[in-house]
Amino acid sequence: MRRQSSHSRSLAGSLARFLSSAAVTAVLAAGLGGCQTMSDITGSLTSSSSSSKAQAAPDDPRRAVEVYGERYRANPKDAEAALGYGQALRATGQRAQAAAVLEQATIANSGNKALLAAYGRALADNGNSQAAFDVLSRAHSPANPDWRILSVQGTTLDKMGKHEEARGYYASALKIVPEEPSVLSNLGLSYMLTRELPKAEETLRRAHSNPRADARVRQNLALVVGLQGRFAEAETIAKGDLPADEATANVAYLREMLSRKDSPRNGGKTVPVAALNRPD
Repeated sequence: MRRQSSHSRSLAGSLARFLSSAAVTAVLAAGLGGCQTMSDITGSLTSSSSSSKAQAAPDDPRRAVEVYGERYRANPKDAEAALGYGQALRATGQRAQAAAVLEQATIANSGNKALLAAYGRALADNGNSQAAFDVLSRAHSPANPDWRILSVQGTTLDKMGKHEEARGYYASALKIVPEEPSVLSNLGLSYMLTRELPKAEETLRRAHSNPRADARVRQNLALVVGLQGRFAEAETIAKGDLPADEATANVAYLREMLSRKDSPRNGGKTVPVAALNRPD
């Protein structure tokens, strides 16, 4: 029992160091809302009065890159085109290019909060946590706060090691949307970073009990349970009610993460926690 506890602590320490890296920006910000194809904080900020072109945006991110890219190149000052192009680039893994496009768009459209939110999210994707936090702070105001942005700001603070401050942002978000599972999930991951695993589990179970919780919340819960040495229970949670192939894949990721130990010789390559979540 003592050996298992020590193993769990080692895993938690390894995970904390990994989660502090730029590679997992999207993990802590998972479940931010928006459409199924391109989950994004800016999805909730886009005006409902957007043009029919925006409403007809392609579901396939690669096709969206083509469509919005053509519009953007025709008119780089088109805020809607830049927003769609940036989101599509992020969805296809072209995150540095997304940040560059959105940066130029915010310069051309100063004060556009949807673009600021998208740019801040892109900076977070690229590990520029402080810059992301600063930009996101301009995307809303204390008089009109956006809970999704507050949650992302919390994740950037967590990655900078400012965990108590991060939890203040999650608390502010939860005042706007009590028991919102995506915010609770981020809060649970925050506790995991500081190795407060029982508190992390309690918080993630609250998130998981919400009917609106998605698969990412379940996988975060499975990871925290596994880090405490309850591997069989973690696998059961990871499988959930998923189809057999998805359940098998999730369990494989979970096992690999939980069995991973620090090894300087592996060049820092670790199975991303993001693999346990639905990608943005």
